[in-house]
Amino acid sequence: MAEKKDQKHSSETTHFGYEEVSVGDKKNRVRGVFESVASKYDIMNDLMSGGVHRLWKASLIDWVNPQPGEAHLDVAGGTGDIAMRIIDRVGRDKAGPVTVCDLTREMMLVGRDRAIDQGILKGISWTCGNAESLPFPDRSMNSYTIAFGLRNVTHIDKALAEARRVLKPGGRFFCLEFSQVVLPILSDIYDQYSFKILPNMGQLVANDRESYKYLAESIRRFPPQEDLISMMRTAGLEHCSYRNHTGGVAAIHCGWRI
Repeated sequence: MAEKKDQKHSSETTHFGYEEVSVGDKKNRVRGVFESVASKYDIMNDLMSGGVHRLWKASLIDWVNPQPGEAHLDVAGGTGDIAMRIIDRVGRDKAGPVTVCDLTREMMLVGRDRAIDQGILKGISWTCGNAESLPFPDRSMNSYTIAFGLRNVTHIDKALAEARRVLKPGGRFFCLEFSQVVLPILSDIYDQYSFKILPNMGQLVANDRESYKYLAESIRRFPPQEDLISMMRTAGLEHCSYRNHTGGVAAIHCGWRI
């Protein structure tokens, strides 16, 4: 049965940046991108955003407002950055279970090493899994975060439905993602940066131009802010809202499971 399902999906197409690929191929290619950049991922985030991603992530944690004893799931969070921020916000002796789930094992190895280096030896677990089919029980999480990962998912609608499934009633979904610039003065500058400077930076720092070319293209293929709100509502999330950051270069979306 599983083999037939894979064959069916292989006939469907989706986008990988600006390229059309089979659904079956996209997951492998996304995994390949992050295997390639894993060791340089956090350095490149600093270079790509001028360090501003740290402020966006701090705003995300402020909005999540994690509390002692709550169960948190961070999807596509392989380097552990969001998970460790949650633990530090609550307090290492008070934080509830924080689970990192990522498609790419190499990214999680980087994250586990970082956690060990920072002395975080308990309260965090690591699971290799797909956002479209999460290996967690229904109604098991108080919050779900995904930072700069949703745009890499093949079927965003499935990932949103899975997010709702694993949330407890009263639990919240949060997505931090590059989004649609809303300030015209930034638009041309942002395009020049994304398609000219960013790939060259990827080549120089990570010796990988193509992966960073894909990352720039994937941002442009991601749904604009209001479109993502509509998709969240369709998935069954309620009281959905978003906050733009840096003129819409990034946005944080939030939705509740009622």
